[in-house]
Amino acid sequence: MAKITYIEHNGTEHVVDVPNGLTVMEGARDNNIPGIEADCGGACACSTCHVYVDGAWVEKLPAKEDMEVDMLDFAYQPDEETSRLTCQLKVSDALDGLIVRMPEKQI
Repeated sequence: MAKITYIEHNGTEHVVDVPNGLTVMEGARDNNIPGIEADCGGACACSTCHVYVDGAWVEKLPAKEDMEVDMLDFAYQPDEETSRLTCQLKVSDALDGLIVRMPEKQI
């Protein structure tokens, strides 16, 4: 299980325990965290689970695969370094302490 901090665009923080094996997106969905819409249900077919990963975590996460890179082109104000799709981040003990910030809106 990993403790993940989701920060809404307005600064509201939600710290939740997310079971290993789920995605960061599923952790948000299951805990009713606003700001991650996940319209495609985690199929990496939209960009509505876009977040900005805290800078300290960028190098600790697995590299983006091509499909995620392509979908991030459709995200609202993506950042080359910190933007990720939460449906592509599988939760494990290694993600304990992860901090993600939601954009102003999802497209």
